[in-house]
Amino acid sequence: MHGLSRDDLASNVAALIGRPLRDDEVLAVAVSGGPDSLALLLLAHAAFGCRLQAVTVDHGLRDASPGEAAMVADICTARGIPHATLLWRGDKPLANRQAGAREARYALMRDWCSVRGIGWLATGHHADDAAETLLMRLARGSGSAGLSGIRPRRDLGQGVTLLRPLLGKRRAELAAVVASAGLDPVDDPSNDDPHYDRTQARTLLADTPWLSPERLASSAANLRDAEAALDWAAGLAWDSRVQTLADDVAVDVAELPVELVRRLVHRALESFEANPDGPQVTRMIAVLQAGGTCTLAGIQGRGGDRWTFRRVAGRQNNHLR
Repeated sequence: MHGLSRDDLASNVAALIGRPLRDDEVLAVAVSGGPDSLALLLLAHAAFGCRLQAVTVDHGLRDASPGEAAMVADICTARGIPHATLLWRGDKPLANRQAGAREARYALMRDWCSVRGIGWLATGHHADDAAETLLMRLARGSGSAGLSGIRPRRDLGQGVTLLRPLLGKRRAELAAVVASAGLDPVDDPSNDDPHYDRTQARTLLADTPWLSPERLASSAANLRDAEAALDWAAGLAWDSRVQTLADDVAVDVAELPVELVRRLVHRALESFEANPDGPQVTRMIAVLQAGGTCTLAGIQGRGGDRWTFRRVAGRQNNHLR
């Protein structure tokens, strides 16, 4: 099967799971009909045979989407692969449609897998996707967590884990797999719409030969390792420098690097179910480092080297003061 084999896919899935897929387990595969997801479908079918189920989400955002889902169903039927089409019902967001569609897609597939006792859901994200994501997040000024890019494995909740076993492969490799099978993949026009950041990042990569998608994807992987190390260090700092009571969290920040301080502040605020964004936390840290006092979502922090976050009765605000 062209340059990629079923053994490549099986090995990558085993590496993400931590062991080979068992004979009594099913791998669900998200298939939109595009070249990436069709390549994943073909490789997974070769690798796992009947231990495979395909699922397609019809967002209802384009007139062609029902026909595309039917096309995927036909491809699966011809190969004896069980297939389901999930419909995104209800009102659609007017702004950030791509983000809203992505959230709805994962929620629908997670719920579908959970009901059927399927613990693993694979998608066809690849190295070019990882490179594009890194460029977009660099442009937004993201920190190490954002620059870690597309994660190879993510917990979706309800006993379902998302796997991305093709992150080390290029878009052209996956397209070749589909072409060798004689399939004509879906061409989503939104992939060429210059209004979307991802389209602009894809164009930049295509027009700039020295921007290597493989190297950018490798950088994202290195940043994931750095992020894991920072998170580990933050956990040690939390265990040794934080005291928690019912309505108080006291944090000793003396001589800590600012990134660990930021992570401890995030954890302290999360313990009060506050969810500030990055700029809010940065402003809060600046106020506290200067010895001041501030409130954020009803949480009061006092300055100095030992910060005490305390729930403030009667506060209804959700912004930094």
